[in-house]
Amino acid sequence: MKKKSRRPIVAGNWKMNLLPSQVRPFGEELMALAAGFHRQEAVVCVPFVMLPAALKVFEGSDISVGAQNVSENPRGAFTGEVCADQLRDLGVKYVIIGHSERRTLFDEDDIRINTKVRLALDAGLHVIICVGETAEQRNMDVTFEVIMLQVKSALYGLDGDALKRVVFAYEPVWAIGTGVTATSDQAEEVCSFIRGVVRAKFGARVANGLRILYGGSVTPENADDFFLMPDIDGALIGGASLDPHKFFSILEESENNED
Repeated sequence: MKKKSRRPIVAGNWKMNLLPSQVRPFGEELMALAAGFHRQEAVVCVPFVMLPAALKVFEGSDISVGAQNVSENPRGAFTGEVCADQLRDLGVKYVIIGHSERRTLFDEDDIRINTKVRLALDAGLHVIICVGETAEQRNMDVTFEVIMLQVKSALYGLDGDALKRVVFAYEPVWAIGTGVTATSDQAEEVCSFIRGVVRAKFGARVANGLRILYGGSVTPENADDFFLMPDIDGALIGGASLDPHKFFSILEESENNED
């Protein structure tokens, strides 16, 4: 399968920014800008408290809504948590799992991340699985060992059919919120490696259909450099996703090139 057969995807991660009252004006402006864009898939991942507002404003549009996290427990006495079935029942399509901020600030390890992935997929959600190395790990020349462990751990217990609802996002920790950006060649090298790990485990058909994003200080100015790469199918963006014009500019750049 050639890259042009994979639908490009741009996902915005608002993190803990903006207010519920800002969701509607943001959504209306983005939809006005993106009218007619059907080939690319756009996803807006907002805090839990903003999900109902986001689902309402984007209802009937081509823009999907995602959550930024999900509980590792299916249900029960876990005050403050939100489970996968609750997200699905609400109408959420995507959920981000394994973001470096969850790994580093909230001590989420590969086993917990795998549990979340499996629960989310069992509930019918699509998952965006984040992987990436720290600056220290890159300097130690263990980037690929780290990425292989994260990818294999996240996919443990899954079959090839489940990967139809899986998107990977390569987010080098040293390039998230730092203003430092990986070069397009560095990003492509790792994204190609991720596809190779999946190919070895699930076969060429599954690997060739897998969408892999780059995330890490992606802006309208540098997005095209990444989208030109054969194994990069879009972006998971942070700061630029808070501005509908910047988000749309990146979406505009995400049209795959013929190869």
